[in-house]
Amino acid sequence: MSGRNAAVLAGILALCVVAGVLHYADAEPVLVFLLGAVALAGLAWAIGIATEAVGARFGPGLTGLLQSTLGNLPELFVVLFALSAGEIVVAQTSILGSLFANALLVLGLAIVAGSIVAKDGVMRFRARLPNDTATLLQLAVFIIVLLGLSNTVGDRASAHAEAISVVGALCLLGVYGFWIWGYLRSDEEPTVEPGHAPFPFGIALVVLAIAGISAAFVSDWFVSALDPAVESLGISKAFTGIVIVGIAGNAVENIVGITLAAKGRSDLAISVVKNSVAQIAAFLFPVLVLLSLFFEHRLTFVLAPVYIGALAGMSIAVWQITGDGKAVAFEGWALVALYIVLAVLTFYE
Repeated sequence: MSGRNAAVLAGILALCVVAGVLHYADAEPVLVFLLGAVALAGLAWAIGIATEAVGARFGPGLTGLLQSTLGNLPELFVVLFALSAGEIVVAQTSILGSLFANALLVLGLAIVAGSIVAKDGVMRFRARLPNDTATLLQLAVFIIVLLGLSNTVGDRASAHAEAISVVGALCLLGVYGFWIWGYLRSDEEPTVEPGHAPFPFGIALVVLAIAGISAAFVSDWFVSALDPAVESLGISKAFTGIVIVGIAGNAVENIVGITLAAKGRSDLAISVVKNSVAQIAAFLFPVLVLLSLFFEHRLTFVLAPVYIGALAGMSIAVWQITGDGKAVAFEGWALVALYIVLAVLTFYE
């Protein structure tokens, strides 16, 4: 392991320790909240590079699956602790924030970076993964829109939102399982070039274990400080989930996807970002719906109309821009603009 990586990991761990000390010392909630957000971003980065090192041994298919699964650990823990604390708004918007951050902000910036380095200004990539992701995203959005409309008009089905959400979650997981089986058997571009793993396999496993455990604790402290912090800062819980958790929890995709695009590795850049979109929409969200059955406060696919509209618009925009296997800079900026408008809206919620 390089001295630079070791120093960064030590700094992230120290930040987690400081956040914990401040939490148990009943320090200023805003400070704990902000440190927790930064620590979550750091832990997401640590999980990301450790996953790359593990994937260097097991191959590209499993690497993509590991990176998208383990990279979403911070969001998983934030949502679980939010549900435990009865923070349904934070739980839902944290999931949505991860979707919007990846599909709009990160994908948009990756397209901009890839277009700039392309000789003709056009970023080109294989269209299958973007189209597969669009299908999974459309399925999730269909369930959300259907339940949202039912809830809005107050029909008889709206009284059974939990049961319908469970059925929808099982359907999503089933379709995702069929898709991931084919994906693992496909010939994908390696995520890590041979001999370029961040650190040895054994150390990678230790880093994953420590980062995963730390993410659980930091998420708990973050959620505990949330109420007094958002009140002091004058921001909404929706903004916290959509923007702060969405960006902090997706530090892996934020950094890796854009960096790969800037290096001209378009297929791999799109793969990293779109894999995460598919994972959140068709795996993480339904899994959390099912896990919430063990909590007093249940998570469902019923969302506020404004987020239903945003999800529908996002899925159409992402499909239209990436479905043909090429994109230009202005399309990337269009996705970023959509994210900025959404972030401003949630700030005033």
